[in-house]
Amino acid sequence: MSVHDLEPERRPLASRDRAASKAIAHWLAAHGASPNAISMGGMVAGLAAGAALAATVVVPGPVLCRLCFAAAAVLIQLRLLANMFDGMVAIETGKASPTGALYNEVPDRVSDAAMFIGAGYGLGGQPSLGYIAACLAVFLAYVRAQGKVAGTPQEFCGPMAKPQRAFVMTVLSLYCAVAPAAWQADLLVCGWSAVAWVLMLVIVGELWTAGRRLRRIARRLRELPA
Repeated sequence: MSVHDLEPERRPLASRDRAASKAIAHWLAAHGASPNAISMGGMVAGLAAGAALAATVVVPGPVLCRLCFAAAAVLIQLRLLANMFDGMVAIETGKASPTGALYNEVPDRVSDAAMFIGAGYGLGGQPSLGYIAACLAVFLAYVRAQGKVAGTPQEFCGPMAKPQRAFVMTVLSLYCAVAPAAWQADLLVCGWSAVAWVLMLVIVGELWTAGRRLRRIARRLRELPA
């Protein structure tokens, strides 16, 4: 059995083919980095991002609040980088294992939940929206996995797949970190701030994505030989 047989099916990412990404993956592999350890490191970054978002409502003063939002943006991107490099290092070192799929999927679900729930409890958030966004993120992964179980390739389509969710939350965090307070106050509509509205945008996008994935999986299943 080869490393490619053990490595879980991966989301197509153009960034994996970049020379810089390959160089970093080679450096990690050469220094003994474990793919599973990288996956766990990504989960730690995801948990820290959620904590940083939640902390925006309790830290004293606007400066610390902005620093928390900035930290969240960096940590969300670190989580995505870990998600990319764990598979690249597994291929580079031949260290893919039967548990690779668990280390690839479970930390992602924890990270998504932490990010959205943290934003829901953070400054300008709505806890209920954070929980709904987190539940739908898990549901999207469930739909993708069920498609594979039923016999189709994993369906990674968006418009609110994991990379898009992370991108939206990164942009939101950076905006809250650097935008003047007056700009953020201008986005207060119906009692909701930018954070709450972005969470609602994510939710709508996740519902749309779930519908697209279900339709694509159903079409592929109908095309399978009887």
